[in-house]
Amino acid sequence: MIAIVMAALLWGTTGTVASTLPSDVGPLAVGAATMCVGGLLLALTAPRLTRGVLGGGMTSWRWLVLGALGVVVYPLAFYSSMSLAGVAVGNVVSLGTAPVFAALLERLLDPPGRRRPLEARWAASAALAVVGVALLAATGGHPPGHDGTVQADGGAAAASASVPAGIALGVLAGLAYATYTYTAGRLIAEGHPSRGAVSAQFGLGAVLLLPVLLATGAPLLRSGASLGAAAYLALGPMFVAYLLFGRGLRTVSSSRATTVTLLEPFVATLLAVLVVGERLDPVGWLGLGLVLTGVVSVVLARPPRPSRPGVVAT
Repeated sequence: MIAIVMAALLWGTTGTVASTLPSDVGPLAVGAATMCVGGLLLALTAPRLTRGVLGGGMTSWRWLVLGALGVVVYPLAFYSSMSLAGVAVGNVVSLGTAPVFAALLERLLDPPGRRRPLEARWAASAALAVVGVALLAATGGHPPGHDGTVQADGGAAAASASVPAGIALGVLAGLAYATYTYTAGRLIAEGHPSRGAVSAQFGLGAVLLLPVLLATGAPLLRSGASLGAAAYLALGPMFVAYLLFGRGLRTVSSSRATTVTLLEPFVATLLAVLVVGERLDPVGWLGLGLVLTGVVSVVLARPPRPSRPGVVAT
């Protein structure tokens, strides 16, 4: 659980760092670069474990392909959501919807013998956090004068119109995030090491994202500051954070893990207000408090005894 909390704290810095990039660096370039570099590092630094998962046959590949598609969609939708709706809203919608999708995937795709009963405490905590996410989404947005793509192109009216699109992309990001979290858990349950399960999914996803990076990534090479920000996003919130996250998934269910990572939008919103200059009204701050309350409740709860087979440690 501590590893997942640490990963969430690292992820919470992504929006603020991305906001420092020049306006000609689009969200697709940022997402593709971050996931390509980080995903390839995950795979290349654990070659034996990655090959073990890739050679696991059709049983492993059905989860690998689904997980890799989630890895491809998530960064593109996530960074686009923040670009359109703001750092705070993009984060809270993307991460706030993930626990709901994770629980649905577990209920729909888990075999009967592995299926966990829906914990009352998890349901209450997730509901509390989702209400907080809804309040934040209703009150957040770009600050006046923020040099984002939306404001530069169309002013306040276009910015207002872009928020629904940003929220929709955030929901898509939440589904993608829940998907690769769930599939990693299934690979681990089949006996693969957590490091191998995460590395194989992200390595395959990184390869699929290479065409997007080649098509959009040229602006990242025009300044040292852009390269430095992209390097941090790839090494910190991607490489290190997903190592921590994979380690946490050895003992924590995907729905529980995605609920704990609601700490990410909490941190992201604070940084958006304190560093980027985005504003929250009292209702937004209430939503922030509800998110934190829901996450703390999940973190402090005693995890249920899993019915799935034991996993292999890395």
